[in-house]
Order: sequence, then C-alpha cells, then structure tokens
Amino acid sequence: MRILQVHNFYQQKGGEDAVVAAEQEILRANGHLVRLHGVSNDMVQGMREKVLTAWYTPYASSSRLEIAKVITAFSPDIVHVHNFFPLITPSVYDACSENGVPVVQTLHNFRTICPGALLMRDGKPCEKCLAGNPYISILYSCYRASRLGSLAVARMVQYHRSHGTWHEKVDRFIALTEFAKSKFVQAGFPVQKIIVKPNFPTIGGFGEGSLKRTGALFVGRLSEEKGIVTLLQAWEGLDVHVKIMGDGPFADHVKSSSSPLIDYMGYQDSNSVFEAMRQSAFLILPSLCYEGFPMTIVEAFANGLPVIASRLGSMKEIVQEGVTGLHFEPGDSDDLSEKIRWAAEHPEEMLRMGENARKAYSEKYTPEYNYAMLMQVYQEEIDAKKKNYQH
Repeated sequence: MRILQVHNFYQQKGGEDAVVAAEQEILRANGHLVRLHGVSNDMVQGMREKVLTAWYTPYASSSRLEIAKVITAFSPDIVHVHNFFPLITPSVYDACSENGVPVVQTLHNFRTICPGALLMRDGKPCEKCLAGNPYISILYSCYRASRLGSLAVARMVQYHRSHGTWHEKVDRFIALTEFAKSKFVQAGFPVQKIIVKPNFPTIGGFGEGSLKRTGALFVGRLSEEKGIVTLLQAWEGLDVHVKIMGDGPFADHVKSSSSPLIDYMGYQDSNSVFEAMRQSAFLILPSLCYEGFPMTIVEAFANGLPVIASRLGSMKEIVQEGVTGLHFEPGDSDDLSEKIRWAAEHPEEMLRMGENARKAYSEKYTPEYNYAMLMQVYQEEIDAKKKNYQH
C-alpha cells in the first residue's frame, strides 16, 4: 500500500510528531511505501509571515496546489492527515478529492472545534465553542493569549463548520478516545465517520519493573494545563518522594519548591524516563484539561506502572479506577494528597494495579494491535472510494 502522511510540525516537538513517526515506522516495517509531506512552523518568522499565515489559516490555495503535485508524483492509495494547522490548512482535503484519493484525519486535539485546542479556559474545562460561536474565543484570547490570533483560528473553525467540510471532505476521522469522539459528535461531526483508535508507544525498553518500587513520578510539560501547581500544592503535606521530569514555563515553580522530597530532574530522554517508570510506585497525571491521549499513561502501563490521574476527559477513560490506577478531582490538591497517601500506604494494591496496567497495554496499546486497526481503516476507505467510482 502507498500511504502519504501529511503533517504540520510545531516549533516545539510534541506528541503528535511522535505519533507520525511511530505510525510511519510500523507501516514501513510491514512492507508499505510511506511518504511524509511535512511543513514546519519554523517557516513563520517575522511579522509579514505571521500576518499571511493568520490570513490564510482557513484555506491556503498554495498548499492545495503543492499537495496536489505530491499526490501526482507519489500516487498514494490513501492520504493520512495528522495536523494541518496553520500552514497546510484544510485545503489538503480538496487536493485529495480532486485526485480521487481517500483521506483520513486523526483528531489529535480539539483545534477543529476550539481555537485554543484544549477545550479549557482559566484552568477549567470550557465548551463554549463546542456548539456555539467560536468567535467568543476572541473575547477570552483563547489562542496564545492573543485576540488577533484567536480571531484567525476562530475564522478557520467557523468557515469549515459552515461550509460542511467535516461532513463532505474527509472520508474517516480517527479520534483517540471515546470521550474525544463524544465531544466531536457534540460539535456536529458525523458520528458514522469517526472511529476510535488509540496511540501507541514504539520505543523499546519496556518491562514490568521491580517489585521494590518506591516513590511517585511526574513526566510531562511543566505548564498550567498539566496541573503542575496542583501537584506542588499536594506535596506540601506529604512524606513521599517524587521525581519530576520535564520542562516548560512553570519550571521555576518546581525549582523554587522548598520540599526536600521533590526531585526536579528537568528534561530526560526516553530511556531515562522508562527506567524511572520501572522503579517508581505510581505516576501522577494532574492535568486540568481534557487531554487528547497522554502517551505517558500508555508508557507507564507498558512498564507496569499504575497512574493516579485527574477524574477528567480521556484520563478518566484510560485509567480505570481501582484497576489500573486511581482518580482524584481535577485541581483539588487535597484530594490528590489523599490518593497519594493511600497509594504509599498500600504498596501491594499498587503492585496489583501495575500488573493490570501491563495487561491493559498488552491487550489494547501494542504496536501490533494499533497497526491492525490502522490497516482496517485504510482498507475500508480505499475499498469505499473504488466502489464509488464503479458506480
């Protein structure tokens, strides 16, 4: 099978980029020919480029023509779009349609229905744009705390909502969780076109870990939406050691913590993270936003590590209460402290949950399982396109 991946890379490498690479790797390992058409936001330098990017965010004809040339040269059986924002734009769908190629879109975040992409405002979930007018985001400066930036993204959301893009120009959507699917359906996306397929980790080094696991672990971006402040507040009354791996705008908050039990390790590579996962007793995921599909959860599961997560969005769905981890009320540091204290006092129960987590990974999140789902989606859309042409 010939597969064209389309992806707009952000300036800071993130989870979406890792998913593109992981799917590319497993597809090639199974004998498929994969080509990546990628652009980077590094191209947006200077005021002129920023203004032009904002103006063409809803639809860039130049991008459509460029992708059409790639399709002509490569002759893909299917096009898989991961991220089109902000340079590629949804014009990619017209390039596919004009060339008779089916197109699949992975919904990594909520950008198509929320200018801020997180369905979050002021540290809490916000669904005002879900079925309402996205231009309200301008009032709250939802995109990068900028009213002009929010206007540009709101134009994109409203334009494609009113022009029926999601109903008419995409053959299949991939949502990462049932929760995410429900939000897109609530926003008007066609339910029959959405399939749920989780992400998966591919880097080796997974294992069940030590029976002498101790302490807590946090891995992720140190920012408001990730709930790092909630974690720091929770640790004020705890006698449990925690390792914090990651970097971001709230790094100084972690560095300034007076608790000797907080070990800030900064950014760490995957091997170091996985080694810490095999030694820790549980992972903390205190996010204040719904999250798309936190790879740290599945990586923890792969290493037999249970997760204490916010009772919110995809985290609530992926982490089963009392089975693969524990839940606490989002933003409630007292509730988080209580759950951490219980976990520390019940190591055998946490080991049992870790075993369940490893089992969940083996059953639902392996590369092999993910590959089978991906190929089913591709083949169904290729067959449907052929059938339409025959009629």
